[in-house]
Amino acid sequence: MASPYPHGRTAALSLQLSQAHNELRRRLVNLRAGLGRRTLPDDSLGAHCLAFCSVLTNHHQGEDQGLFTALVRERPDLAPTVAKLVEDHGFITHILARVRDLAEQAVRAADGPGAGAGAQPGVQPGAQPGARRAADLEAIGRELDGLAAIMESHFAYEERAIGAALDAGVAGRENWSEAVLRFRAP
Repeated sequence: MASPYPHGRTAALSLQLSQAHNELRRRLVNLRAGLGRRTLPDDSLGAHCLAFCSVLTNHHQGEDQGLFTALVRERPDLAPTVAKLVEDHGFITHILARVRDLAEQAVRAADGPGAGAGAQPGVQPGAQPGARRAADLEAIGRELDGLAAIMESHFAYEERAIGAALDAGVAGRENWSEAVLRFRAP
């Protein structure tokens, strides 16, 4: 069966990139929804946050070290666009680090009295563990809301700016996109 894309497998990469982004969006929606249903943070909260952070980090590292490197080699005119996308990845990495820290803090707070001690915005020193946990969940939620907004803007820009170049094909490069476009289940 002939490929519907004039340049074969590589021409389908923009569709695959969009599908990868849609999967990341779906995972973030699920994480945010799960956070809203929790009354007490537990190890599964930390595991879900860490799994999502890991998948998104791996996707961006794959882009930075694989897809973007190969694309700029073939299309040097895209270097400024790729530089902007890599810069966005740095911003997202900082948010992901904050989400990881907050999730770990929430798990520690759930482990018992004093486990999550430390200054937390909006929580009085000596506050009940429930107040500390609620503040942790709210803080994680705010970070995830900000992450969702940044991811959406980043993904839309990347799909517009890079999609056409991917559809045009990258000569002789059949497997360079695997790390970016395939996810393992957490």
